[in-house]
Amino acid sequence: MDRPVTTLFMLMSLDGKISPGSTDDLDVDKDFKNIEGLKQGLHQYYEIEQTTDLWSFNTGRVQAKMGVNEKPFPNKTPVSFFLLDNTHLTEHGISYFCALSDQFVLITSNPDHPAFGMKKDNLHIIFQQKQDLKDALVKLKQVYGCKRLTIQSGGTVNSLFLREKLIDYVDIVIAPVLVGGKDTSTLIDGESLKVESELSKLGVLKLIENVSLDDSYIRLRYEVIS
Repeated sequence: MDRPVTTLFMLMSLDGKISPGSTDDLDVDKDFKNIEGLKQGLHQYYEIEQTTDLWSFNTGRVQAKMGVNEKPFPNKTPVSFFLLDNTHLTEHGISYFCALSDQFVLITSNPDHPAFGMKKDNLHIIFQQKQDLKDALVKLKQVYGCKRLTIQSGGTVNSLFLREKLIDYVDIVIAPVLVGGKDTSTLIDGESLKVESELSKLGVLKLIENVSLDDSYIRLRYEVIS
C-alpha cells in the first residue's frame, strides 16, 4: 500500500454522536467526566487510546476546541501528529504540537498560515492548493515514514476519509448514553448520498472484535472490506 494503514478511533454515544451537543462549548472529553453513569467508565477509552498508533490525525478545529491555542506547553511524547488546518491554529497552538510531538506534519491550503513563519526542527508542512487527502497520506508514508495512522477528527473530515476509501479499520468505544439532535456531530457527517449510483461510497464492515467493558461501555472493532 502506498499510504499508511488507517484506523478511525473514536468515542461516541449509542446513537452515533461524538459530541454532547451542536456547539464547540460542548465536548465529550470535558463533559462526560462530569455526568453520573458516564464518568465511571470513561477512563477505559483513554486507556485504549494509549495503545493506538504512534501517528495520530486530527484537525485544527478540534484541537482549538480542546484549547491548544492557550494551553501551557506539554512534555514531549513519542507520538507524531498529522493535522489538517487552515485557520484555527495560532502560533501558540503550533508550538504546542511541536513541543508535544515527535514529528508534527501540518497539511494546509492556506498560504498565509502562521506555520509558514515558524522555524521548528520537527515542523513539516504539506501545502495543497486543493485539498487531496490521499496525496497527503502518500507523502506522509513516503517522506515521513508513517506506516500506520489513527484518525480522530470530526464528523465532516471523517466523511472525506470514508468517501475517498481511506479508512481501513474502525475502532469505536460506545458510551452508554443517548444524545440526540440533528445538528450534533456524528461519527460520519458530510454530504449525504443522494442516488443509487453513489452506494459504492458506503463503508461496508466486517466485525473483528466485540468487547463488553465495565460500566456498560462497549468496544467494537471492524475491518473495512469495501
